[in-house]
Amino acid sequence: MKYLSEFIGTFFLVAVVVGSGIMAENLSNGNNAVALLGNTIATGAILFVLIKMFANISGAHFNPIVSFVFLLRKEIDKRDFILYLFIQFFAGITAVFLIHYIFELEHIFQISSNARGEVPLLVSEIVATFGLVSTILFIRKYDEKSVAIGVALFITAGYWFTSSTSFANPAVTIARIFTDTFTGIAPISVKFFLAGQLVGSLIAHYVYQLSEKTK
Repeated sequence: MKYLSEFIGTFFLVAVVVGSGIMAENLSNGNNAVALLGNTIATGAILFVLIKMFANISGAHFNPIVSFVFLLRKEIDKRDFILYLFIQFFAGITAVFLIHYIFELEHIFQISSNARGEVPLLVSEIVATFGLVSTILFIRKYDEKSVAIGVALFITAGYWFTSSTSFANPAVTIARIFTDTFTGIAPISVKFFLAGQLVGSLIAHYVYQLSEKTK
């Protein structure tokens, strides 16, 4: 059941990110601020719901970086880590294709042309991923029942205070290569996002370990 939970959770996360982006772009008459606001609200809302649904089943990772940190903390084994990664990436890409279908886009298969940037975006993703992983680890330690609202609120804020709009998730990042819509990311930008996410997660893991040693 935990593997199915990771599939469903990641599927709906990516579906909401991409689908709400398409809907927002369709309805905003070219106003990108309004489109981003619609995309933000939908993403924050679904994160809260999905984490509440599946936290006690799979841990509600829906994110290879979160799974990686829990592997480092020895809270999941290598087998589960590998299976979680496969499921998360597969669910994300599946969600993109289905969203394209239900919105009746001309092409189900797309490659994004939205080049989002380079080194500044890498730094942005370091900040975003550090914040997300820190939110999970520290809130879980002191108030486990509040992880869902904490993650939802951090990502909601992250959409607006980071230049990268706080992807902080390799599965979501890779999936968004395959949509040339509002939330897409061109392949040329992906390496900067993924590198930032990895570095941010390692810094958050180190800071949390440091806090445990100095308590």
